[in-house]
Amino acid sequence: MESVAQKVLSSGFTLDLGPLKEPLAFIRVLEWVFAIFAFATTGGYSGTTSILVQCQGHESQEIHAEFNYPFRLMDHPYNVPSCNNQSATSVTYLTGDHTSSAQFFVCIGVFAFLYCTGTLVLYLAYQHVYRASSRGPTVDLLVTAAFAFLWLASSSAWAKGLSDVKWATSPSTIVTILSVCKDPNKCTPGAVPHMGRLNASVIFGFLNLILWSGNCWFIYKETPFHKSANQPADVEGVVGQS
Repeated sequence: MESVAQKVLSSGFTLDLGPLKEPLAFIRVLEWVFAIFAFATTGGYSGTTSILVQCQGHESQEIHAEFNYPFRLMDHPYNVPSCNNQSATSVTYLTGDHTSSAQFFVCIGVFAFLYCTGTLVLYLAYQHVYRASSRGPTVDLLVTAAFAFLWLASSSAWAKGLSDVKWATSPSTIVTILSVCKDPNKCTPGAVPHMGRLNASVIFGFLNLILWSGNCWFIYKETPFHKSANQPADVEGVVGQS
């Protein structure tokens, strides 16, 4: 029996935008867009946090610490003045490694985007192949359900990871960790990192969860499981009429 891929390669390309009017393809377009938003708002992010350090008898200095995706904070150094010797500085690092949750989230977003691209080509150009047998919708249903679960796992993990990143890069947290901030020196929190983009990424992640979970129903209606479940009701209706 020919696979779906073999049938696609052997059949002709026929572009039809009609399926976009149906929930199956329309929701897939939304998934494609929100998958882009999810990984684009996370990957490439960079931020800066700052504190003010005032050594005894000297003016305060603003210290900046930069960090970026994939949030391996322990690899981001910043210089803190040594109050024992005002001209000297010591290298200090941010704390925490949140690479796994951030990269997992971005990875799911990229793979979801690629899958949406492939299935949209199938829906719009090879719809006759998709509906020719039950294998296409069945595989589509299984993969979509798997992505729904992966969006749940990755979004939850990244939400927790982002919460930890906010804590580790908070100026208030840094002030409590630095040894130079002890009496008689004085440290005060500075500018808080702008993380609206990262907050949006978590929202996009859970929106993807809703879209992919909801789309399972519309794909299920294309499978033989749904059609066979409706057959007994149809048969009873025909018998009743006769």
